[in-house]
Amino acid sequence: MTRPADLMRREVLAQPAYAVAESAGMIKLDAMENPYAWPGELRMAWLEALSGVELNRYPDAGAHAVTVAIRAVHRVPEAAGCLLGNGSDELIQILISAVQASGRPVLSPVPTFVMYEILARAAGAPFVGVPLKADFDLDGPALLRALEEHRPALVFLAYPNNPTGRLYDPGLVAEVVAANPGLTVIDEAYAPFSSHSFLSRVGGASGLMVMRTMSKLGLAGLRLGYLAATLEWTDALDRLRLPYNINALTQRSVSFALAHSELLDEQASILREQRARVSAVLDALPGVRRVIPSNANFILFELASGRGHPVFEFLRGSGILIKDVGRAGGVLTDHLRVTVGTPEENRAFLAALTEALRS
Repeated sequence: MTRPADLMRREVLAQPAYAVAESAGMIKLDAMENPYAWPGELRMAWLEALSGVELNRYPDAGAHAVTVAIRAVHRVPEAAGCLLGNGSDELIQILISAVQASGRPVLSPVPTFVMYEILARAAGAPFVGVPLKADFDLDGPALLRALEEHRPALVFLAYPNNPTGRLYDPGLVAEVVAANPGLTVIDEAYAPFSSHSFLSRVGGASGLMVMRTMSKLGLAGLRLGYLAATLEWTDALDRLRLPYNINALTQRSVSFALAHSELLDEQASILREQRARVSAVLDALPGVRRVIPSNANFILFELASGRGHPVFEFLRGSGILIKDVGRAGGVLTDHLRVTVGTPEENRAFLAALTEALRS
């Protein structure tokens, strides 16, 4: 009998599958989702828009209508190409597959979004992680030395970073882009909540790419991401994109949502306000060692030694699901990450956390 171990690499089999926690019946604050559904009238208009989709036909292979909408609403530079993916994950996979044969590594500051390393190792590409500083900011000198030493094919910079929420100094990021002999992909998944973007700079010959997703904006169930880069690169990468990778329902739904982008912007504004309020309360709670400044729709905070996982379990037992990033160990030990929810969800979380810290 042929077994996985007979054909697959050991390092792939050794890593766990991407885990998603069971959340039925809980206040779900673990996955950086927008907690707001569309109001009833808009939902009915969306369903009406979907009624014209012909499910017996393949979708528009180039997803032209939704691409035009993305370019207009997000102001993608005219000089840049725009490649769509089934979530950002597919785009990360395409990028790594494109450069894997070069033998040059994928590099990223760590800790960061786990899929950069997972997908690099799955493709057999070397991965180099450059540790962040103790406050989770970029270690500029170490990163620049790593670029010179390893000459990576790809550098992924989550901006703001996940799971820390830190937004790195734009000047330092620009220095990294200029010094990198390969491609620098700035992952702006949390752009709706961030105070800075590099999207307007894309389209030149600098090796700069910007990747975004519609998930954090409030469309997580649709799985759509896009990559803005020079036309030469988007044309080359398109050769690795699977046919019809953006389904017809996603295309029509995203086009509809972007036609009502003012609602999505309003929801993002509310979440930014709630982020500030939750951060302030966390910062004042006895037992919270530190709160990491966030430009995302989540907040990372550290508890006293040995308290992270017990507090996580207390919250889960209280019906509130957040993310125990401390299970990864290392610099994240005793850190928890909470997604910013509705005011009611945030109050429930803070009340339960206060009780947990007293126990």
